[in-house]
Amino acid sequence: MTDRYAVIGNPIAHSKSPQIHTLFAEQTGEPLVYTALLGPTDAFVKTVNAFAANGGRGLNVTVPFKNEAFVLASDYSQRALRASAVNTLSWQPETQNWHGDNTDGVGLVRDLQRNLQVELAGKRLLVLGAGGAVQGVLGPLLDAAPAHIHIANRTAGKAAALAQYFADAGSVAGGGWESLVNQQFDVVINGTAASLAGELPQLPDNLLAEGAACYDMMYGAKPTPYMQWATERGGAAYDGLGMLVEQAAESFSVWRGVLPEAEPVIAALRTQLS
Repeated sequence: MTDRYAVIGNPIAHSKSPQIHTLFAEQTGEPLVYTALLGPTDAFVKTVNAFAANGGRGLNVTVPFKNEAFVLASDYSQRALRASAVNTLSWQPETQNWHGDNTDGVGLVRDLQRNLQVELAGKRLLVLGAGGAVQGVLGPLLDAAPAHIHIANRTAGKAAALAQYFADAGSVAGGGWESLVNQQFDVVINGTAASLAGELPQLPDNLLAEGAACYDMMYGAKPTPYMQWATERGGAAYDGLGMLVEQAAESFSVWRGVLPEAEPVIAALRTQLS
């Protein structure tokens, strides 16, 4: 029997998740089919439960439904609880409810440390943005034992509140763009949506420590404005394609108990983009 999985979002036609999980299935020999599901913005729960009623086993959840997925789930992984958001739903037929997980942060850290060889332990990290994308990755970033994480956001209070929420997990602070003056960081992660609009956060020119790594959670065929900014100032610039694949690999592992190899899938997608 072939098990059914899907990604749900709105919009969803652009999603690479069906291709990624199809490649994972071929690689591992797991019997599954994975499709894209357009979720009506006013009928997320109805759509998800209909998917389960028709034999669906699991869903990846993307914009704008991660918070609704958190509310829908009946039990959670520790990382989903920490993120207060769910990107991976697993149907539990014995209890007739959904288990919620969040694989975004694991995907980011795995891409940085394993694929890109970026050291996080003992380093000063800067995370740009304070929205749901950033909240979803701060827990795993702090688990990697950096010396300090600073969160910078256009709205200083939102960054400070997020820092306070994670204060029990390590050294973390937050503030507005002005809080970056006279600070330098070893790793800078852009978790804002600025790259989608071709824009750039307000960053000081002397922000990067020597040998700094700069990561954009967005990706595209060309370097983002943030990546261009980083390269011009001597930083090593990376996009978020590897994070996309690594978080998908972790979701696949949650569902199937098998962790596929992300590297060949990243390479295949990179070839397509270029």
